[in-house]
Amino acid sequence: MGMFGTFTYSAGSWTGTDSPTEPVLVIDVHDSDIATVDYRPAVDAAGRCYLGYQPRVYFEDPAASDPVDNDAEARGLARWARTATGRDVDPDDVLALLAPDDEDADPEDLFVEDTVRRLLELAGLPVPEELLPEE
Repeated sequence: MGMFGTFTYSAGSWTGTDSPTEPVLVIDVHDSDIATVDYRPAVDAAGRCYLGYQPRVYFEDPAASDPVDNDAEARGLARWARTATGRDVDPDDVLALLAPDDEDADPEDLFVEDTVRRLLELAGLPVPEELLPEE
């Protein structure tokens, strides 16, 4: 069985608050295959993207999730990182981590937690203990 968990970054740390303040990043890991990434503020983007698989691809059901403009979300997440951490992030580096809307494409990482870690490190965020690799 894969990992399930929701992680919220707000006010400079990972928190469990129900009403986080912006900038905020929420990552919801589903069975080590899908990570939903929600972020605010989202400028010129929807503020939601996926790592691993997009639900619409994973469940072979177009109604399982809305289509994602990965280019816009990569720019949005890069902008979010600059706001939240002050780090300049290349949107192309973010884009390389996002789940494609292509049923023939498999994610680079076997476990989405690995991709989540890479995204957090890219953005200059600490990695929650639950997402650290086991030693």
